[in-house]
Parts: sequence; structure tokens; C-alpha cells
Amino acid sequence: MARLDQVITNIVDIFMEYADDGGKKRQLNKEELKKLFEQEIQSPDLKDKISAGDIEEAMDMLDKNHDGEVNFREFCRCVCVLAKCYFQKKTGRGGKRGKGKGQEGEEEEG
Repeated sequence: MARLDQVITNIVDIFMEYADDGGKKRQLNKEELKKLFEQEIQSPDLKDKISAGDIEEAMDMLDKNHDGEVNFREFCRCVCVLAKCYFQKKTGRGGKRGKGKGQEGEEEEG
């Protein structure tokens, strides 16, 4: 299987494994999300961005429809944010938004 295929199937499989652990099927409650963070995020570069200890803040950030659980779309947003943070760390970029990002003469956000 190609690497991107594997990454996509892993994201879906991990979500479904933890979402079916208890509570509503196909949604992560607070305990499931905490367990997922504890077991599936091991990299120090990512752990300092979002961790099981920050579960209340994580739920507030991820639960966009305020139903007390994280659906797959909300979970994908989290994965995307973590991927962006990792990319920024590897490239040294600040993640400035907008067109012309990274062009000469622009100041980096600090």
C-alpha cells in the first residue's frame, strides 16, 4: 500500500477504534479522546501541541457543534492542525496565512 493510502486508512481506523470504545458510535467522547491522545500521540513535537492533560481545552477546540463529542470531521481538523504544526516545525515556517506567503520582504510573525 502506498504511504498516503496507509496514512488515510490509519486515520480512519484509529478514529473508529476509539470512537466505538464507548458512548455514541462514530463519535469520540471526552474519555475516548483522552485515551486516543495518550496512546496514539507519542512524538514530543506533537505532544506539546495537544495532549491528554489538555482534554477540556481540546474538546472546546474540536467540538465545533458543541454536542460534547468529537465527530470524524472535527477529528480530521485536529489531525490537520497537528500536521501543520509538525510541518512548521520541520520547515521553520511560522504558518502565516494569506497569499504571497514566504515571499521576500515579508516579516515573519513572532
